[in-house]
Amino acid sequence: MKDRVMQALNCTNQLKLIVLIIVFLLSACGDAKESAEKKPGQALASVNGNEITILQLNDELARAGIRAEQFEAASKQILESLITRQLIVDEAVRTKLDRTPEVMQARERANAQVIAQAYLQKITSKLGKPSQVEIEAFYQRNSEYFEKHKQFDLTIVRIALNDLNKELEAVLDTAKSIDEVTAWLDKRGIQYTRNLVLRSTIDLPSNIVNRILEKGKNHIFVMQERTHNLLIAVNAIKENPLSLDLATPQIIKFLANQKYKYASEEEINRLRSLAKIEYFGKNAPDLSLKDANTNTPSSESFLEKKGLENNSNNLNQSNSMPIEQSIERGMMGLK
Repeated sequence: MKDRVMQALNCTNQLKLIVLIIVFLLSACGDAKESAEKKPGQALASVNGNEITILQLNDELARAGIRAEQFEAASKQILESLITRQLIVDEAVRTKLDRTPEVMQARERANAQVIAQAYLQKITSKLGKPSQVEIEAFYQRNSEYFEKHKQFDLTIVRIALNDLNKELEAVLDTAKSIDEVTAWLDKRGIQYTRNLVLRSTIDLPSNIVNRILEKGKNHIFVMQERTHNLLIAVNAIKENPLSLDLATPQIIKFLANQKYKYASEEEINRLRSLAKIEYFGKNAPDLSLKDANTNTPSSESFLEKKGLENNSNNLNQSNSMPIEQSIERGMMGLK
């Protein structure tokens, strides 16, 4: 009887061993299957066990706008940047910096922005491209930017703010050219920089364009910008009409941006109408100010022109020489 019991126990142990071996083999097969399913080359590097993948690299390359011929060199540089970033992140996590209130708030803000942007992109992705009829109508309505397009040859002299005094203002009023002004500056040892730039009616605010056309050549404008004053002389005004074919890519981009803006605003208004929004304390909006704003002129033509004036991707940007960024922001201190 005892021998039978021992024999049975041995059989049981053997069965358990066989089961364990089968489980181990199945697990090994599963791991091998997962490894086989992983696409080769997905992981480009590993930092403290955290993989940096080709998906991350491609995303960074896309955001950087890398051209095809620069792809190989840029890939290596960006991969090193990703490794450096991961090292910093690892150390920040190790020191619990990621749990500080400031960092957590920043992460929540970034997360909310990404989600909100993704939602608006989903809504606006259904918008169609501007039609040829829309493009042609826009071209005709804004002839001053296209058919009557002009190019301005400008000289910009940059001086310090405190160098513009009454004596210099008197010189500017009587000077017939920017050369007279720079000669006066040289005699008094006033430091300045001088640049020749090209801009057009599509680059500058309409009020500046009108002022240039009204005054004509050899008129000097004065603009204040942060710690400097810009003395801007008009050397030449040239007719430079833009054909519909040349203007079409920029018009398409502008109209698409307008459609995106209007669709986004409509969706936000829809969500506001469905939501229960409560303001506490003095945070409630001024409804009288809102009503006043609704009475201001806001025709489609005005919005379109305003958008073109502020568009940094101008049609003739490739032909432009280096210029102070202040010109792009408009000459708010014009005299």
